Amino acid sequence: MPPQRNPWPALYAVIVGFFMLLLDMNIVAVANPAIMKDLQADVSQVIWATSAYLLAYAVPLLITGRLGDRFGPKNIYLLGLVEFTAASLWCGASTGIHMLIAARVAQGLGAALMTPQTMAIITRTFPPDKRGAAMGLWGGVAGLATLVGPILGGLLVDQQGWQWIFYVNVPIGIVAFLLAAWLVPSLETHEHTFDIVGMLLSALGMFLLIFGIQEGSDRGWDGVIWGMIVAGAVILGLFAINQSRNTREPLLPLHLFADRNFALANLAVVAMAAAVNGLFILAYFYLQQVRDMSPTKSAMVFVPMAILTGVLAPVVGKISDRMPPRVIPTVGFAMFAAALFAYSAAMKPDSSIALIVIIGAIAGIANACIWAPLAATATRNLPIQMAGAGAGVFITTRQIGFVLGSATLSALFSARLTAQGLPTGSIGKDGTQPHILEKVGTALGQSMYLPAIITLAGIAASAFFVGRPRPAAARDVAPVKAEAQR
Repeated sequence: MPPQRNPWPALYAVIVGFFMLLLDMNIVAVANPAIMKDLQADVSQVIWATSAYLLAYAVPLLITGRLGDRFGPKNIYLLGLVEFTAASLWCGASTGIHMLIAARVAQGLGAALMTPQTMAIITRTFPPDKRGAAMGLWGGVAGLATLVGPILGGLLVDQQGWQWIFYVNVPIGIVAFLLAAWLVPSLETHEHTFDIVGMLLSALGMFLLIFGIQEGSDRGWDGVIWGMIVAGAVILGLFAINQSRNTREPLLPLHLFADRNFALANLAVVAMAAAVNGLFILAYFYLQQVRDMSPTKSAMVFVPMAILTGVLAPVVGKISDRMPPRVIPTVGFAMFAAALFAYSAAMKPDSSIALIVIIGAIAGIANACIWAPLAATATRNLPIQMAGAGAGVFITTRQIGFVLGSATLSALFSARLTAQGLPTGSIGKDGTQPHILEKVGTALGQSMYLPAIITLAGIAASAFFVGRPRPAAARDVAPVKAEAQR
């Protein structure tokens, strides 16, 4: 029998590419005001640059997870890495907001190819009782990207221009490709059929629903918008029916949700993703438009949050392997909800920046208690042959949370600005004039209630996780052995 391969080098290799994806998301958040000003866009348009990326990221994940099972996670990961890196060049070269949105769609498709493979490699190469530590590293890298992304983005925007937040991906992408080609093993593939009807229904339903929600405020919630939203919901309902009746190999394996913890972890990660996305979008508008901070200075406000997340996530991941699955994430969600409610009260022109930093530090500890334990709980019971599909489902629900958070927040923020008597176009043009600072801060604070309330769903979901994981020796899963070197 061939010797078992040490799984850590492969994880380190794919983590570099995963770091780039997270870095890109965090960099763009801090650059939104600069992009809006330079490309003559309004709030809704610049948030669409993020939503389009997230939508293109989320829709294909169910099938890209299967592609990894069918053609090998290494091959699909490398393909996505090439596309993401090339699309980053396109983003940097964009001369208008619509061109940037199109380039971000291409970036999202590359990210969709890459991301499920990172979780599938963890699931297929680490034994169940060691996945918490691996997911802890995964979560720690997310914390590091949260730290490095805004700071690097702020420096690049201040010194070189917003275009360089995308150009920076190119050297990282090249290094990530070389490392993955060298260190990631060629894992066993599994035959799969592809549910084309399911893919088309899910893509169309999600697009209509998200587009309708985000554009609703700008179009006055007219009949066309409501028609899109209703049609999206109906099509997604048809998608669910189609999946339940698919006797071959559905795009969404509903039987995975028979596992209670898998189902609840997916619900919890939707809530967390929506809340986190909402936090950063609103916080950077507050710091840069209401408090008149530069991108670099605004990013520095969140350094303690990111440091605590990055340092604590690996530790929490190891601890979570030895504790009942409900304990750590429930505490984390409760802390994060408290932090968001505190932010909503603090978004005033004269609030203490020290208070904002302290609230961020609490949110950083909460982040460390949520991401890695949720991922480990969701994937622990997956059979090897469904590793890619399960990872695709989990990451799809996470990305749905991001994009729904972005879309609903855009609609709410635009509505609250209108309620304050401010056109959305004023933010980014005269948004720092003294006579409107109080109104902008009020609109931001009211909008922050949405992610705070969403987080409560995460508390409820994680509180109902059950049991303790069985010892690895009692499970029908072992680390995947590398295939013979070809």
